[in-house]
Amino acid sequence: MTRRSLAVVVVLVTLGAACSGDGEGTPDSGTQQRGTGATAATTAPAPAAATQETVESFNVPAGSRPHDVAAADDGGVWYTAQGSGHLGRLDPVTGEVDETPLGAGSRPHGVIIGPDDAPWVTDSGRNSIIRVDPISREATEYPLPSDRPDANLNTAVFDRAGVLWFTGQSGVYGRVDPRGGAVEVFDAPRGRGPYGITATPDGAVWYASLAGSHVARVDAATGRATVLEPPTANQGTRRVWADSRGRVWCSQWNAGQVAVFDPSGNRWQEWKLPGDRPQAYAVYVDGKDKVWLSDFGANTLVRFDPETEEFTSFPLPSSPGNVRQIHGRTAEVWGAESAADKLVVIRAGV
Repeated sequence: MTRRSLAVVVVLVTLGAACSGDGEGTPDSGTQQRGTGATAATTAPAPAAATQETVESFNVPAGSRPHDVAAADDGGVWYTAQGSGHLGRLDPVTGEVDETPLGAGSRPHGVIIGPDDAPWVTDSGRNSIIRVDPISREATEYPLPSDRPDANLNTAVFDRAGVLWFTGQSGVYGRVDPRGGAVEVFDAPRGRGPYGITATPDGAVWYASLAGSHVARVDAATGRATVLEPPTANQGTRRVWADSRGRVWCSQWNAGQVAVFDPSGNRWQEWKLPGDRPQAYAVYVDGKDKVWLSDFGANTLVRFDPETEEFTSFPLPSSPGNVRQIHGRTAEVWGAESAADKLVVIRAGV
């Protein structure tokens, strides 16, 4: 395993003026080291009645183009280095980074933490699901069947039974049962587009179709997907995340909106993000059921409070930052600035 420590930039930013939404709508074996650097801090003046949040920025190796992040219970943060074909791990305490090469042609997109506490990667370049042992960094690969080439693998989630479900933008979704290693692939009902994926507390699996502008519910028993249409046409639903109540939150890229579908009432709601030209890429629901999004249009992370229907915007440290996925743990919300080779975290008050 090779390591290097990279510079950590800590920025204390006073943020907090909340913006109301525009209203409720209708109905990407062995470890290669990639550098301990100085830590700098700046503090912005506090506007009246604002809440101070801390935004920290951590460098990762140049050319990594970090795509997705997964904050682990042990304090580390895993990320996919899509540009270099590695799986990386950041120690936020020391700023140290180590990266594991995933093999020739690797182009990792998503990473999640499995029930076994190991990172699991959707690798579009290798057309495989890859498990990396968090201690030895040994990789176990689950390739898609030979008759399913170029799936353009995207993201994954574990259901309540411990089965991993994944999406492929070429028009597929599928599952891997870690107990036997079997990989099964299904054709998406409307072809190209499957992107984000989530599982609700009751075990249901949902995915988003970016190209198809819809969400779909997957029957875990049969593998069959049922399409549900959001109220806004051609909205470009990109990612999805379930809250504690089983509602499915969606980032709508084309429409610049956040939406939620409540299966219990078969009801949709939609809200426009603040600003002139919002582009909602990622969505994440934290432990308090607050909804976080990344807005490419405003170069911000945005927190949405479903109770008050208010947005709070957090400018990113880099311009552009291009955060493509968000994850978190208690009092921390993490993102990867794919355009700046950095990981960012918002602390306190979250």
